[in-house]
Amino acid sequence: MIQQQYPSQLLEQAVQEFAKLPGIGRKTALRLVLHLLRQETDDVTHFADTIARMRREVKRCKVCHNISDSDTCPICSDPRRDHSTICVVENIQDVMAVENTQQFHGRYHVLGGVISPMDSIGPADLEIESLVARVASGEVKEVILALGSTMEGDTTNFYIFRKLAPYTNVKISIIARGISVGDELEYTDEVTLGRSILNRTPFEKLKN
Repeated sequence: MIQQQYPSQLLEQAVQEFAKLPGIGRKTALRLVLHLLRQETDDVTHFADTIARMRREVKRCKVCHNISDSDTCPICSDPRRDHSTICVVENIQDVMAVENTQQFHGRYHVLGGVISPMDSIGPADLEIESLVARVASGEVKEVILALGSTMEGDTTNFYIFRKLAPYTNVKISIIARGISVGDELEYTDEVTLGRSILNRTPFEKLKN
């Protein structure tokens, strides 16, 4: 395969950086870079400054680990949310997906992934202990496990269920299996996801 020749080393370096983004190949990266070259210098500077500022200033919520501009995210700090119900999700995209359904009015807990031995991700790599600590505080009445219906998601669900089993006054439920096996939560349509949350079932029934 012939290596593409660039008329500028700076252009080539920019293409290489854009090509590191998920789903961006070198051809798409080149189109994006050439598009930026056609823009006003101030516009490109603003674009670059916005990305750099986001990386510097975006925080993780100290309560649920969602992304936030402050120490506590807007959802956790909203007094109108039901603080007794926690929806456990894999990542930030899943928080956005559930919020888009407008069917859940509690708070979240972002694990930051799922247990996956193949990827060397164990329970200690996830925000599971902080979830247990939230439940142990005594304020939580229900934990909804809203992970994808994959083998890794099911493994993580069961691990969390075992960790929370001592707290017998807390209901542990799982979203209904309207979501196809193997599906990721963020790619599920809003209607299906919303119904899955409303029709959640006790985790014990699923295991029996």
